[in-house]
Amino acid sequence: MDTFRNMKIFVEVAEAGSFTAAANQLGTTTGYVSRSISELETHLRTRLLNRTTRRLALTEAGERYLQRCYAITASVAEAEAEASNAHAKPVGALRVHALSSLGQNYVVPAVAAYQERYPAVTVDLTLSQNVPDLLEEGYDVALRVTPGALPDSAYISRRLGTFYSILCASPKYLEIHGVPQTVDDLSNHTCLQVAVPIFPADRWLLEDVSGEHEFMLPDGRFKVNVPDAMAVAALEGMGIAALPTFTVRSLLRSGSLKRVLPDYQLQAQNVFALYASRQYLDAKIKTWIEFLRDWTDSALNADGPAIEPTSNG
Repeated sequence: MDTFRNMKIFVEVAEAGSFTAAANQLGTTTGYVSRSISELETHLRTRLLNRTTRRLALTEAGERYLQRCYAITASVAEAEAEASNAHAKPVGALRVHALSSLGQNYVVPAVAAYQERYPAVTVDLTLSQNVPDLLEEGYDVALRVTPGALPDSAYISRRLGTFYSILCASPKYLEIHGVPQTVDDLSNHTCLQVAVPIFPADRWLLEDVSGEHEFMLPDGRFKVNVPDAMAVAALEGMGIAALPTFTVRSLLRSGSLKRVLPDYQLQAQNVFALYASRQYLDAKIKTWIEFLRDWTDSALNADGPAIEPTSNG
């Protein structure tokens, strides 16, 4: 038995004063309405209506039950309206995951701008080097980085933009050890690398206009899994580092780091937003993804002038 359906029919009968009038209001038959009330009374083991050939009258229990039905149907209507409104108006908590450096340099500023536009949304941002399971860990959106397309999955993905890494070193390091002029010259230098899954662990794949050049990394004395920490190592003069453009943009502008082999870049990486479903997408998720797509594209383009090849002399 559908109790809630029968409750709504009972309310209609009580307000209309007859089975026939209620049936007309509901677009059904008098017999269906009568059976629904009988089912409800049998379920409750209580008479709700006194029936005569001329009229219906609520029993004392029916009067009390009617007030409860009003409260319940009103609460359900309110819940339905609230749920429906989630698809129309961005509101509530948004849980986002991103790689640490990407999050610090792009996502946090994007959140600040997004919340200016949608102040009713709170954002819970988690930054880590791990790739989470969206449903298992309760994230609404995760930002993934990969050199190609994402592997097939049950999730929906939206490409946000592309970035690449470049070689950098401190002016102090270059003054002491010299400026490499070719890829082969890197063999005479201390080469640092961020240990993250998106890059090969033992080589740099350098690209220029002529194609891809592979440089095998010698065993190093220092390894770290966060680009921002590697940037500090480069600033301290520990060697030449391969770092994402968004990590070193301000350091290049200030002159704290210099670009090495400026005609080369490391393998381009695509940034994707990953979320659970396209159907009935919550407004806060939809607007966040659309906002982030425009924001990331603009931010990546804005980094261009900071990473253009310049003289290392």
